[in-house]
Amino acid sequence: MGIVLPDEASHKLIDYLGLLSHWNKAFNLSAIRDTEEMLSKHLLDSLSVLPFIGAGTVCDVGSGAGLPGIPLAIALPQNHFALIDSNGKKTRFLTQVKITLGLDNIDVINQRVEDFKPMRNDRRIYCNTVIARAYASADNILKSTAHLHQPGTRILVMQGKLDETLDVPGYILEQSHTLNVYGLNAQRHLLEIKKI
Repeated sequence: MGIVLPDEASHKLIDYLGLLSHWNKAFNLSAIRDTEEMLSKHLLDSLSVLPFIGAGTVCDVGSGAGLPGIPLAIALPQNHFALIDSNGKKTRFLTQVKITLGLDNIDVINQRVEDFKPMRNDRRIYCNTVIARAYASADNILKSTAHLHQPGTRILVMQGKLDETLDVPGYILEQSHTLNVYGLNAQRHLLEIKKI
C-alpha cells in the first residue's frame, strides 16, 4: 500500500490487533473474529486514509473499537486524536489500549458526539480533521459534528459503496477517492468534505 512505518509503530499495530482479538471474545467489539481478516478489514483499511490526514487535532467520530483512530494515532504520533464513542464497553477497551500501548496522543471520550465540547486550557478547540468510518451518512456526520468544525475543517467520510450525495449548506465535497486496501476484496472510498 506504499505505507512506511517505523518498527515501533509496526509492533504497536500488531499489539493492537492482539488486544482487539482478545477483548472481542468477551465484549463483541467487532463482528470479525478472525485475526487475519481483522488485519485487512480493520487495520489496513484504517491505514489506507493515512495520506489524507493533515496536522493538528483529529476527531474520530463513532470510534467503536478505535477504527480508524488507533491505527492512525500509532502511525502519526505528532497528531492529537479524540476518539469519541457513546458505548461504555468500547471506550473502556480504548482506554485499555491507550494505557497498554502508551498512546499519549489520544483522548478517549465516552459521550455522544453531539454533546462533546472539546476544551483545552479553558479555551474551546475545534477539530482540524473529523473522520468517520461506518458511522452514518455523510449528511448526518456533518450535522452531528457541526459544532466541532470551523472554516477549513476537513471532514473525511470512509464508505464502502460510493455515495457522493451531499445536502448540507456550508460544506463542499472537495474530492472522492477510491481506496486500495491490500487483501480486501471490497469497495472502499473516501469523501473529502470541507467547511466553507
